Amino acid sequence: MSLAPPLPLSKAIKVGNKFVGSDHPCFIIAEIGNNHNGDFELAKKSVKAAAFAGADAVKFQKRFLNETFTKEMLASPQTSSRGRGLGSTYGEYRRKLELSEEDLCALKVLAHELGMVFFVTAFDLKGAELLSRVGMDCWKIASFDLTHTQLLEYVAQMGQPIFMSTGMSDLFEVDRAVDAVLKYNDRLIIKHCVSVYPTPDDDLNIGAIPLMIKRYTPLPIGYSGHEIGFVPTVVAVALGASSVERHFTLDKTLPGPDHATVSLDPIEFSEMTRQIRRIEKAVKDNEKYLHEKEVAHRNKHSKSIVARVNIPVGVVITAEMICFKSPGHGIKPYNINRVVGKTAKKDIPEDTIIREDDIKNTN
Repeated sequence: MSLAPPLPLSKAIKVGNKFVGSDHPCFIIAEIGNNHNGDFELAKKSVKAAAFAGADAVKFQKRFLNETFTKEMLASPQTSSRGRGLGSTYGEYRRKLELSEEDLCALKVLAHELGMVFFVTAFDLKGAELLSRVGMDCWKIASFDLTHTQLLEYVAQMGQPIFMSTGMSDLFEVDRAVDAVLKYNDRLIIKHCVSVYPTPDDDLNIGAIPLMIKRYTPLPIGYSGHEIGFVPTVVAVALGASSVERHFTLDKTLPGPDHATVSLDPIEFSEMTRQIRRIEKAVKDNEKYLHEKEVAHRNKHSKSIVARVNIPVGVVITAEMICFKSPGHGIKPYNINRVVGKTAKKDIPEDTIIREDDIKNTN
């Protein structure tokens, strides 16, 4: 791996009217993908629902089937029982899901009217050419095409931000893909992903996010999740993901394999967004310090050095004469040597806090 392009790299990348990076709010993508089921009206409703649920961006998919799949694969039976409602062969199923260039242009206008970023995953070079005419805010390279160097380089030369998922690949292949993009384009967001649908908790491997942050710094690292529910996605943000992407559906009972398995409905997506905004507040500081809001509670409940017995003036204080009690606005227990062995300057009543001016500073 070289990862040392002549291009200067930035830790924050502008995508549409927002920024993606560790110092910015998490960029949340609603992956509508194929969940419109080829119905333009359903696609529009999905965009509106995603905006209401707090998404920063909506994403769709575009394929030219003969460019993406072999004839044999297109003719094969549709194996998913939910997908068979859209076609008996894989090709019939896929053809049902394709939106036109005009559809995508209209959806882009709608997304922008709602204040969201709009983009589409390209799965082949012909699709990428079409999408260049649509005029997106950014690009997405799916995990399937991480090894498709020709597509990577074509998209990179568009000069726009690129989200790149890394499922189904090892670090060597991710390094190659990153290098392929960085030869032409420094606006790259790398997304940790496991391409299992749905992904069991044991296989999510979100602990790799800190490793990827370190390995590809300063490039932003995101997360594209396929788990059931959204708790791991929120954890990914806590681990440093600058962007998250989740499949989005209006109705999990619709035909199609993604609706019920890996997608969040509007209520779930909205709650995930709320929890992400909550957790990013909780992890924004990376230093340990005494918070000003803790001081009053500390003064009330932490411990001070207290006289266990009456200590007359002139007496040398021993360890047996003291104990440790709240409130905590006196001498801290870890400063016991500032009290033991010192002489009382005045009478110190039993069960009172010993103060600095109660003792002499010399032995």
